[in-house]
Amino acid sequence: MRIIFVVALAAILIFVVWFSWFVYQPAMIDKIDNLNQQNKQSTMKLESTAFLHSQLIPLPHTCDGPDVSPPLRISEIPRDAKSIALIMDDPDAIKPAGKVWDHWVIFNIPVPESGVLEIFENSEPNGIHGVGTSKNTGYHGPCPPDGEHRYFFKTYALDTMLGLAEGATKAEVERAMEGHIVDHTELMGKYSRKR
Repeated sequence: MRIIFVVALAAILIFVVWFSWFVYQPAMIDKIDNLNQQNKQSTMKLESTAFLHSQLIPLPHTCDGPDVSPPLRISEIPRDAKSIALIMDDPDAIKPAGKVWDHWVIFNIPVPESGVLEIFENSEPNGIHGVGTSKNTGYHGPCPPDGEHRYFFKTYALDTMLGLAEGATKAEVERAMEGHIVDHTELMGKYSRKR
């Protein structure tokens, strides 16, 4: 009787282990793939002739000037990318505003055959415009209420076009991008208002 109990218990344990592996293996593989994707070094580049990474954003591109978008150049876009998403936000707004401030959200930007996307000063790239925190659907430059803030221009090469409508929020765009990011890069500029 004791032997039968031990054998039955062992069989149950084997079944539990097998079932757990069968159920969770795909999820584990997905997680490993996602980690590998995140750890892969980015080859795509984002640059501006208006400012260098970690440098000050010039006045014309802020609320203290004409507030026009800076020139941007996205290069070495992967060949398998089907669209580009562009997001600009201010994480330092959490202190005065209680949240990250979204300044610019555009998605489904077509990928040029050359693999280089030029966005000229005071222009909006072709694509679908999302909505920023200020309810803006176009560029809204730096306007920090307290000291120097950092502004991140983030570009994502995607393997699909996103099924979102105009006016989508950054959070909605980020959710839709999950599992579709081929490559990404960012450019950070700083700005503080003169008092």
